Amino acid sequence: MINELFKDMHSRMEKAVMHYRHDVASIRTSRASSAILDIVKVDYYGTMTPLKNMASISVPEPQMIAIQPFDPSSLAGIEKAIIASDLGLNPNNDGNIIRLAIPTLTDERRAELVKLIHNMIEEGRVAIRNIRRDINESLKKSNKEHELSDDNLKRALDDVQEMTDKHINELNEIQKKKEEEIYE
Repeated sequence: MINELFKDMHSRMEKAVMHYRHDVASIRTSRASSAILDIVKVDYYGTMTPLKNMASISVPEPQMIAIQPFDPSSLAGIEKAIIASDLGLNPNNDGNIIRLAIPTLTDERRAELVKLIHNMIEEGRVAIRNIRRDINESLKKSNKEHELSDDNLKRALDDVQEMTDKHINELNEIQKKKEEEIYE
């Protein structure tokens, strides 16, 4: 029973960390990254299609993203979707490739982004702690029903806390790296 609980806890915590890693990666910094385009969906023949499924996205320069659509007729739709995505980027369409110049961030915008990242990572920490609380309650319930001894309960609770700390530290590392990226 404990093994299933721990597998469930580990899986849920890993999913939470991956979710927030993905969310933080989509925040635009002054360095070009194809991850910021993950949120862009293009109306392609009536279907909202992720941009990454429709085009080759590359970063030829630190401040430039190049988008080469697989279907050249979709250039206008891609351009429209980028403008509508609220990323604050102006696409430059030369008929074959769309280029996105990534402007440098102002100090005020950097501070806003850092605050946003702090809020996102704090949501992640809360999610991890909620998973910990659920697992601890299950363990304590098993102890009350005499399915788990007091010693095993103490050991299991320590293991849960250790796993929680590990995943919260992963979130803290994600936050630290993104902040460094923003202030570069």
